[in-house]
Amino acid sequence: MRVSIHKHIPDPEQFKQQLLSWSQQFREVVFLDSNSYPQEYSSFDCMMAVDAFTSLKTDFHNAFEDLKQYQQTTKDWLFGYLSYDLKNDVEPLRSSNFDGLDFPDLFFFQPKKILALKGNQLEMHYLLLCDDEIEDDFNDIVESQKSKVESEDSLKIQQRISKESYVEKVNKILEHIHAGDLYEANFCMEFFAENAVIHPLEKFQKLNDISKAPFSVFFKNNKHFLLSASPERYLKKVGETIISQPIKGTSKRFSDINEDEKSKRDLETDAKERAENIMITDLVRNDLSHTAQKGSVEVTELCKIYSFLQVHQMISTITSKLDAQYSPVDVLKTTFPMGSMTGAPKISVMKIIENLEETKRGLYSGAVGYFTPEGDFDFNVVIRSILYNQENQYVSFSVGSAITAQSVPEKEYEECLLKAKAMSEVLSGSI
Repeated sequence: MRVSIHKHIPDPEQFKQQLLSWSQQFREVVFLDSNSYPQEYSSFDCMMAVDAFTSLKTDFHNAFEDLKQYQQTTKDWLFGYLSYDLKNDVEPLRSSNFDGLDFPDLFFFQPKKILALKGNQLEMHYLLLCDDEIEDDFNDIVESQKSKVESEDSLKIQQRISKESYVEKVNKILEHIHAGDLYEANFCMEFFAENAVIHPLEKFQKLNDISKAPFSVFFKNNKHFLLSASPERYLKKVGETIISQPIKGTSKRFSDINEDEKSKRDLETDAKERAENIMITDLVRNDLSHTAQKGSVEVTELCKIYSFLQVHQMISTITSKLDAQYSPVDVLKTTFPMGSMTGAPKISVMKIIENLEETKRGLYSGAVGYFTPEGDFDFNVVIRSILYNQENQYVSFSVGSAITAQSVPEKEYEECLLKAKAMSEVLSGSI
């Protein structure tokens, strides 16, 4: 049981920064920020969950069943993540590439304290065991000051796959496409730094400032950190309605208005980018059909252009009505990993990219989000994100692009560098 109270917040932006500063005392933190991005399906402006009462941490073996039991037993708010490597629980697949981050495959926790902000209204949901701390916590938050950060050494960012090797690997994917093994593959590569000492909160705030993404996340589980400026929703459940919003298609932003409009129009009419998006939209339709009421899967928006601070993106929206025989976790299991981060057909692609990529994806191209006590949920796609293992002093970010029959390897490489720009700037200033 939880006690809930409401507070009026005169300056929401300032309060968000105070909330982040206050949260750093806790071992477990999830901060979700929509950055006031105009979107139809937003439930809140930001949400903070801290301090685990119970938690679930596991590898991929039987992970979705463990999560289902945890969610159905607690019937409470749960926050956490699904890593890409849960694919091995869904299909007979493996992940044997190098992993410098060493995050658990799945982690969820039942927070003692949840704070959700919408406009000027703050809701505080506290478990009964700590509800006497609400007023003191609120006073501590509004008095929180941004901590002073000592200057850090500039990080030497390394690229896991060279340009020459990247081009060679994309050409191998093109051979698979021409042989009929797949239609589209999301091929990713890692940038990383060893012996890295960073201040995670400061890096998140910088990344968030230059991206203002609608699915931003600051995640902390003891020494594991995710700093995400994701523009993409994986899945949302509201009642019986399921919403998926895959992104496929990217173009540059320009400071010149005319150039920027041209970049947007070019993306909208680009046959290759539209083909990428439509293939993934079709895959998502098929994934959602596994748990949907008959005839309820609909594409409500196809290939619409959305603009973010760093890039323009092509996004489609697919919805369905959940068949009552399926649980919330069943929807995640039958659609995971998300098609925008694999390609089509899914299983064949996942086998091929596992052999060509050189790093275990882990939490990158997984999902972070939450369940409500009623069984609703909302999860992002972990892209445009920095991952950090404080204990190993290893920091990493990965980027990818969709390879289709029309792909030019050198252009795909340039798209990866464009996507890497914000994370690289935050960590070192340049690639």
